[in-house]
Amino acid sequence: MRFLKNRTVLGVICIMLALLICFGITPLYNQSISQKATIVRVVKEIGSGEEITKDMVQSVEVGSYNLPEQVVRQMDSAIGKYAVTALSPGDYILTSKLAAAPAEENNYLYDLDGDKQAISVSIKNFAQGLSGKLASGDIVSVIASDYKKQGATVIPPELTYIKVIGVTASSGYDLNQNNIESNQSAEKEKKLPASVTLLASPDQAKILAELESEGNIHLSLVYRGSKENADKFLDIQSKLLEALYPSLSQNRTSQADSTVPEDSSGDTSSNDSSETDTYANSAVEPESRGNE
Repeated sequence: MRFLKNRTVLGVICIMLALLICFGITPLYNQSISQKATIVRVVKEIGSGEEITKDMVQSVEVGSYNLPEQVVRQMDSAIGKYAVTALSPGDYILTSKLAAAPAEENNYLYDLDGDKQAISVSIKNFAQGLSGKLASGDIVSVIASDYKKQGATVIPPELTYIKVIGVTASSGYDLNQNNIESNQSAEKEKKLPASVTLLASPDQAKILAELESEGNIHLSLVYRGSKENADKFLDIQSKLLEALYPSLSQNRTSQADSTVPEDSSGDTSSNDSSETDTYANSAVEPESRGNE
């Protein structure tokens, strides 16, 4: 080890280390920094739960040094997917921020097929919405007080059985869905529902809109359980709606086949209403209601 005490030897070693750093390590480091990688970057504002389209993103080259491993590098991997969180122009897209299906909080809105509609009714006080205990998939009856200004509290036949598809707080987030942003909120206390979204036919939606404007809606829970049993209640309601609102083709057929003259008063509405009442009274609950 005596040669290490020789200043000449130490000088030569320092020079060799300097040359190694300058001509060996530094070029390799610079090369790694200068390497490029193609990634997908946001060019338009993308909201949470929104589907990503081609005009919202672009493919760009950036330095590959220190890029996250989850960054999306192919356009096809982003287009057609749904944003889990809001994205702003200039953001890199990570695989953790994408979902193959719509955000769960909005998922039920993508299942509408044109036959049924989604309509929300307000929960103006704690009791009207079953004390905040309603959940998606519940079958409820809509109770109307002072129905059509007649002073009676009734369950309209059209709203005997109707399905809940969403329960929403005043913040706009669904309470009984796994919403990422609401889970990250600093507020820990359970929020109360401000509205309930129901799956309704156009005729049911009209009645619900009228009741909403009058502000006299109460929801009573009829069934919570398996989808198979819930569908039995909805089938009963569908048949009742067919009896209440027969199609135009059925009307034409019945009118063509009818040869019975009207009575002296010319009023046949009493017969129709009696048939509807008979059917409504026969709409008993499914046999397997209690079997979830």
